[in-house]
Amino acid sequence: MPPDNTHLIAFDLEGPLSPNDNAYELMQLFPGGDQLFQVISRYDDLLTEEGRLGYEPGDTLALIVPFLIYHGISPEDILRLAEEARFISGAKELITRLKSEGWKVHCITTTYLPYARRLVQKLGMDTGMACGTVLSLDYYREVIPQKILERIASVEKDISQLKPGQDDIQIKERLDNLFWKSERELAWLLQETKPMGGRRKLLALRTLALSYRLPLKDIVAVGDSITDSRMLEGVNKAGGLAIAFNANKYALQYATMSLASTNIFDLWPILDTWAKGGREAVREVMLAKKKKPKDRDNFHWLEGKTLPLQVHARIRRLVREKAAELG
Repeated sequence: MPPDNTHLIAFDLEGPLSPNDNAYELMQLFPGGDQLFQVISRYDDLLTEEGRLGYEPGDTLALIVPFLIYHGISPEDILRLAEEARFISGAKELITRLKSEGWKVHCITTTYLPYARRLVQKLGMDTGMACGTVLSLDYYREVIPQKILERIASVEKDISQLKPGQDDIQIKERLDNLFWKSERELAWLLQETKPMGGRRKLLALRTLALSYRLPLKDIVAVGDSITDSRMLEGVNKAGGLAIAFNANKYALQYATMSLASTNIFDLWPILDTWAKGGREAVREVMLAKKKKPKDRDNFHWLEGKTLPLQVHARIRRLVREKAAELG
């Protein structure tokens, strides 16, 4: 149970709080960007499965940067999409309730930081409560020479018709050549752009916990995808409360408990129980709940249990639509 009545919760943004996917939507701003993003997302999966040294889940947000630059996507586009973004039902109400009860509410997200800051502001949080991926589109546009832009255009044309899963060998070969092999023309960009995912997200959470002088066992973390897996794993192993919300298998397998629902305010009774009695009190409440297939209130205590993949997949698709397929 958190000491001195300090209750700290860290949410991922896209999934638990917003159904939008900013990176995917940015790629959709130019013709063929939808298919191109799916190819690059598959490449991200392949590198993650391979365990490529220095690569983290979510580094897709670095891989798409050259294509964003080539097509003239700007910081203004990011902010415009932030203004248009929606929220998961109950998100604003949950944040408001947590703050009124004295919780320290933070957002640790893989998405680009300007986008994240605007969304947390719209949720009634201070922009300083958001931690995300730092991006300098204007700077990169200035330093990337024309010959590299031509190379990016050539690679895009080459891979845009490839099919994820079916053409994985070609996808990996073409993008390896652009980022890792050949003349390593864009390797420096991967070194500079470090998306907030995987181990980096866990490190950010540890740093946040340190600032409050709290161990991970006194923290609640909420995530939904592979970019949150290390954060959820770290909190769960430490004895904290790691919550998978409308999650895929990568998040579910590392979480303490899960909720599949169209409304995230369903979490409030559980978080209130945690604040008053800690993890064991939550476990007792969870194990006493009756399981019924529905669109709200699908809770599961995951310790030693079969993962509730079907209900999460169904509601994930219902809430996030096309973005639900992106990992």
